[in-house]
Amino acid sequence: MSLSIRRTKALIVKEWYQIICDPSSILISIVLPIILLFLYGFGVSLDLNKVNIGMVMEDKNAQDFVQSFTGSSYFNVTFANDRRELVDPLLAGKIRGFVVVPSYFSAYRNYVQKAPIQVITDGGEPNTANFVYNYAAQTWGKWLVQEKMAGKISGLPLINVQPRYWFNEALKSRNFLVPGSLAIIMTLIGTTLTALVIAREWERGTMEALMATPVCIKEILLAKLIAYYLMAIVSMICCVIGTTLFYGIPLRGSLLVLMGITSVFLLPALGTGLLISTTTKNQLAASQAAQVVGFLPAYMLSGFIFEIGSMPKIIQMITYIIPARYFVRSLLSIFLVGNVWSLLIQDTLIMLAVGLVIFGITSRIIVKRLD
Repeated sequence: MSLSIRRTKALIVKEWYQIICDPSSILISIVLPIILLFLYGFGVSLDLNKVNIGMVMEDKNAQDFVQSFTGSSYFNVTFANDRRELVDPLLAGKIRGFVVVPSYFSAYRNYVQKAPIQVITDGGEPNTANFVYNYAAQTWGKWLVQEKMAGKISGLPLINVQPRYWFNEALKSRNFLVPGSLAIIMTLIGTTLTALVIAREWERGTMEALMATPVCIKEILLAKLIAYYLMAIVSMICCVIGTTLFYGIPLRGSLLVLMGITSVFLLPALGTGLLISTTTKNQLAASQAAQVVGFLPAYMLSGFIFEIGSMPKIIQMITYIIPARYFVRSLLSIFLVGNVWSLLIQDTLIMLAVGLVIFGITSRIIVKRLD
């Protein structure tokens, strides 16, 4: 049977009436993205602020050096006269490390070739431990340079490092996490929305009634794809507005390009939902499959949170078939860098290819029969 534009338009209208009359569709496509965007923006952060550390003051004359820690917005400093006083707080997790300023610190001119401070950190949280150590080392280095410039010591190289950070000048993790979270949100919407809604049709028997009409499978798939694609685009527009206006994250690329990339990404996302609903025909099984097949791979293997380069080689190979990997990269480029066409075109073609494969499999599995 050939594809009929008239029947397809009628099916799209039917889908929209069904969406309007179904509160769960509005909840998934509008309310859920807003909640997730709020949680990712405020609840998830890789920034370390107000880390609790200890400071052992064996030398009372080192106030100028200690002030570089107490005046920092990164630390809450607890003072002690002996390192043994801070062992129990470190074991209990009340502090993440402590800096020992030894009794010979004031005589540092005789120890310029050695580090006259000790940094002890909690290795149970490696990121925090490295942060405390690196900050202490940088503070020590800057302090030595200041002493050199003041003429208090000699023999140290005067090196002034001036770092420059591109694309995310403030080094805020929110500027990375919020745009990346849009890929997770769109994955969740695309797979969950189509999987649950169509599985509900099978449970209620409306799909069987649709099968009894003269429409063909291609028309059913196309109508559902267009209807839920429009809902997902509306959801994406709401997320972009919240990202730029509420969180103040810049959109340095083109909004039109962003919508185009999103449209291509929704092809495999919606196709996965259709494939799940076709094979399960049960809402509970569809929701669980959408989490396992759609959300979890997008969250863990897209580079959104975990660096792909640090994964085992076999896991890195699996990430190449995850559409969210390319969508995350494209989103970060559009928001923080701009329209990097060499990257965007490559990612678009890969997502398009994955989407076509998924729809090809779905069209072969779903047949117009009731058994």
